[in-house]
Amino acid sequence: MNVRRSAAALAASAVLCVGAAPAALADTAPPSPSAPPVVPSGLFGKADPTYDGVWRQSIALLAQRTAGEKPAAQAVAWLTGQQCASGGFASFRADASKACDTTTVFDTNATAIAVQALKALGGQDAAVKKGVDWLKSVQNEDGGWAYVPGSPSEGSSTSIVTSALAVAGEKPAEVRSKAGKSAYDGLLAFQLGCSAEPAADRGAFGYQAADGKLPANADATAAAVLAGLGKGALVDPATTDTPAAALPCPAGAADPAGAAQGAAGYLAEALKKDGHLTAVTPGADQPTADTGNTADAVIALAAAGHRQAAAGALEWLKNNSADWSKGNPAALGTLVLVAHATGTDPKAFGSTDLVGALNATGPAPQAADTEPKKVESDGDGGSGGQNVWWIIGAGAAAGMGIGILLSGRRKKNQL
Repeated sequence: MNVRRSAAALAASAVLCVGAAPAALADTAPPSPSAPPVVPSGLFGKADPTYDGVWRQSIALLAQRTAGEKPAAQAVAWLTGQQCASGGFASFRADASKACDTTTVFDTNATAIAVQALKALGGQDAAVKKGVDWLKSVQNEDGGWAYVPGSPSEGSSTSIVTSALAVAGEKPAEVRSKAGKSAYDGLLAFQLGCSAEPAADRGAFGYQAADGKLPANADATAAAVLAGLGKGALVDPATTDTPAAALPCPAGAADPAGAAQGAAGYLAEALKKDGHLTAVTPGADQPTADTGNTADAVIALAAAGHRQAAAGALEWLKNNSADWSKGNPAALGTLVLVAHATGTDPKAFGSTDLVGALNATGPAPQAADTEPKKVESDGDGGSGGQNVWWIIGAGAAAGMGIGILLSGRRKKNQL
């Protein structure tokens, strides 16, 4: 939901290096190209949009809609203008007047979150259908998806795309590859089961296997909770509260909802130690707070009906996310989604008015409703706020099983 990432860099490397394996990293500022493109009118945020333009725009529009704002027509037009004729989106196209061609690096994550945002905004049925059809066309034979089409499937992208399909009204169990594998088949392949080592990782999802091992990955796990429950980043507050529980062992038949609950149990346990998630940034000796994935985890737990399990991390976000989200539309938008999922006032989130801060990063909304909207979507009610993902070295990623800092699937650049 909040993702994190250094994306196009890794996007290209993923294609050239048979895919890289991203892992959520702590918040670190993404490197900027030597000559960053001019930020276009209509786009939220002032940072270089090369790696997260579509992602942050989609999160911002989704958050505004959730908070009862009516996004500016200019902002919506910018997003729809980024869609290629095929229905897919790249991370960002500096010149959207040029037709997409064989040099366009398509981004399944950007396409999936754009589908969620456009579905929530309403009046964009044609764009949503084109996006869904494109996502179906790039499904891998194992039922999953890669960040860059043509690369091996990984847990995070498979989860985000599965969520988008559900939000758009599709039935993931019926979205099948040419080999007959469903989206849920692809998703469940990334869950660590009863034989997980260490045992504490039981129920978690991994990003991608490295050296025959599938490491637990917080970003993939939070996204998988939403996907397994048929939800996206936009999660309406639960009316009941149940305790989170570990994946039962011995496990029964594969079940997306049951797998999602097991993943939620893993996240709930992971949050107990510090009240937030942590990650080790490359080059650092000690783990640091992973704000983006913590936000994603709170949304995931809320979606699974575990309000108390998310309460501590929610308070931590209220007290510690201001610097991380300042001026960052994807981060601010993700926190608005956190507030919505937990029944919290987004205009009084700790010391921050998230809605006002978000609106200040882009085109002013057309109008504000007196009450936040409950956005209806076919098949779910959420959008995986996922941050901006950061991709680190392709070689290291492929070898070590880490690479994209999705502290918000765009968490970082956001993220």
